Amino acid sequence: MRGWHDKYEQAGLTIVSVHSPEFPWEKPIDKVKGATVKLGIKYPVVQDNGFDIWKRYNVRAWPTLVLVDRRGIVGLYHPGNMTEEELSAAIEPALAPRQ
Repeated sequence: MRGWHDKYEQAGLTIVSVHSPEFPWEKPIDKVKGATVKLGIKYPVVQDNGFDIWKRYNVRAWPTLVLVDRRGIVGLYHPGNMTEEELSAAIEPALAPRQ
């Protein structure tokens, strides 16, 4: 995610990472804040201890990538990892100017 943030932020991509903890020790906000600093994460990270966002998007796997456009339309829903090329192929058309 950090690479895509660096590559596409100026083009209009906003990454919001949702942290839905798998284990109880992943729930404290101070641990999440510490991890974002340690990892150099510059985009927002939402703490979803109640799995509300997880449920809203019907997530069933870590990670799941959801690409939502400016209108709130889901353009990509992908459980599991994606290669940089696969995600770039989804991001770039979404950022292209509309005709």
